[in-house]
Amino acid sequence: MTSARAGMDFPWHELTVAYVRQDLVRNIVSLRVSQDLFDDLTDDPSEAALAQQVELQVKPPAYQSAVPVIDRPFEDAQWFNAIQWPFESRNWKASRFSDGRYGVWYGADTVETSVHETVYHWFHGLLSDAGFEHEAVVAERRVHAVACEAMLLDLRRAIRQAPSVVHPTDYASAQAVGARLQREGHPGLLAPSVRHAAGLNYAVFNPAVLSNPRVHGHLTYRLQRGQVVVEQKPGRRWLTIDLAGL
Repeated sequence: MTSARAGMDFPWHELTVAYVRQDLVRNIVSLRVSQDLFDDLTDDPSEAALAQQVELQVKPPAYQSAVPVIDRPFEDAQWFNAIQWPFESRNWKASRFSDGRYGVWYGADTVETSVHETVYHWFHGLLSDAGFEHEAVVAERRVHAVACEAMLLDLRRAIRQAPSVVHPTDYASAQAVGARLQREGHPGLLAPSVRHAAGLNYAVFNPAVLSNPRVHGHLTYRLQRGQVVVEQKPGRRWLTIDLAGL
């Protein structure tokens, strides 16, 4: 089914509006402990400082704080990593609610929902593409809490008549819906999680409705023996996801 046809078949009259004023969960790739990116290049402090200056010059424009001397180093990183990254044009890519021509920020209602969603894409995207499905692989992630305040379109009732929007692998219908809502200027939507039956996902098209990013915690994903073991505290199993169910 083409995206245009999928959009025509969607029951737009069944859309409702939800006032969302809560923290959403953003789960991204990140190290638990920061590393010096230049420690393998040189032992000379002056050369390392020069490398850091070059890195800063090519970074994207910073988020401007009202009190920059105090807040900017922290707000900068938090804001860009937790909110702004998907909206930078060089980072646009096809996803459930975008064909890659605009950016979408995805968040979840709970950490558990975010884990099911990201484990699926980690395994079926990065690891499968690299041929590492049967290897022992470890990945570290950071979980952000991000405040959202907006009137979002609620797809749950409409999806009862258009289940193709939450098809596990075919995104044509969802991309048609996302394209129209983004084109018409809607701030975002909420829909059932495809990977976690009890969860909700949020797709935001306008970063202006997101604010106050904070680090909620860190996670470690361990791919081993047909499972992904998830740790909140290093070395302590918190959640196990069977690959056969992905």
